[in-house]
Amino acid sequence: MKFLLLLVPFLLWAQKPELPLLKTYKDQNISGWVMSEKLDGIRAYWDGEKLLSRSGKVIHAPKWFLQGYPPFAVDGELWSGRGEFEKIISIVRDSLPSEDWREIKHYIFEVPDVDGNLYERMEKLKPYVSDRLKMVTQIEVKSKAHLAVFLKKVEAKGGEGVVVRDPNTPYIAKRTDKALKVKSFLDDECEVVGYTKGKGKYEGLIGALRCRLRNGTLFQIGSGFSNDEKTNPPAIGDIITFQYKELTKYKKPRFPIFLRVRYKKDETMLK
Repeated sequence: MKFLLLLVPFLLWAQKPELPLLKTYKDQNISGWVMSEKLDGIRAYWDGEKLLSRSGKVIHAPKWFLQGYPPFAVDGELWSGRGEFEKIISIVRDSLPSEDWREIKHYIFEVPDVDGNLYERMEKLKPYVSDRLKMVTQIEVKSKAHLAVFLKKVEAKGGEGVVVRDPNTPYIAKRTDKALKVKSFLDDECEVVGYTKGKGKYEGLIGALRCRLRNGTLFQIGSGFSNDEKTNPPAIGDIITFQYKELTKYKKPRFPIFLRVRYKKDETMLK
């Protein structure tokens, strides 16, 4: 029994998928690369039998949603539309899936267990494409100016940004400089650890959120909040998304702006 209890955490950890993660575009040479819109949804990895979050937790999709999925692994994003992250997570997080899943599509951008370049890997998926299982459209980057125009169009439509990838590399299951996110502003996630009090006309409301980055760096976010969010701010322990211009010499985000709550403190399933 003691052995089984010790084994449980290992088993939970062992099913965590090894995924490629994006670095940030910093004017690198992207000749011969491809680009696609960066979908702001829930990362979902199909291991051939079940749908997993980035941390390896099971996503309880309806059986009808998973019908026709391939017997091999695919990696992508559960998404319903631009600006709908809160709706997506409210649908996907339920352990008893609802009919609202009919609004969700799974957009696939990788097939991990296939040799060859990106085009060859994605070719294996084509027979399984359906109205629920989609392939992310990749556009060849003609120049950096072409990328800039595409990014502007995506952001004008309310999109999060763009992903550029070197299609000639094999599948890389870690953070890699062969796949980059491109945005007009940088963004990140942090944990809310406290508040400051508002002053003047904001007396009685929050002034700023005290936040902690993954590396332990503490900083404050004081802009980007609606009046309602100043009255009912994110809870301590929530993970929020913010945007910023750059890092200071002390490695703190410069001009951080609150965007939204990414995960409630009790929504660890999808982290």
